[in-house]
Amino acid sequence: MTQSEFLNVVMPFKDKLYRLAKRLLVSSEEAEDATQEILMKLWAKNKMMESYKNVEAFAMTMTKNFCLDRLKSKQSSNLKLVHSNYSDDSSSLQTQVEAKDSVSWVEKIMEELPEQQKMVLQLRDIEEYDFDEIAELLEMKPTAVRVALSRARKTVREKLLQKHRYGIR
Repeated sequence: MTQSEFLNVVMPFKDKLYRLAKRLLVSSEEAEDATQEILMKLWAKNKMMESYKNVEAFAMTMTKNFCLDRLKSKQSSNLKLVHSNYSDDSSSLQTQVEAKDSVSWVEKIMEELPEQQKMVLQLRDIEEYDFDEIAELLEMKPTAVRVALSRARKTVREKLLQKHRYGIR
């Protein structure tokens, strides 16, 4: 596979790799490093690339595993889940502050979710993968993906309701 063929295959989903890395690792710099590392690993495997059924799924799996390895390593003791891709320049300042506060609360709630539920919620609701793709990426059955997503959404919903109803009876 030539360099231009590689770029044509990989570049369309490069941002998804970054967003997944950003979801799992705190800083933009860490996510950029992880994405770069994955792209280099993909290039090293470019001769085998044509044998993969779904290069994007393979790359997402590589990214997930790489980031989880980073989180488990000693050097990552200060890394955690953070993600926010919400911005709307046309809304008022108050609306923007409220939206950022809501996103911040959702992020905090997501930090407390079990790892599998975090991943399913990220892949389904942010990256917009379908259930079969998520099942393949996370090596789960589609029904297990649906259950994990349902539980994650329920937890987020309940905790947001608790936060917003605080002091109201």
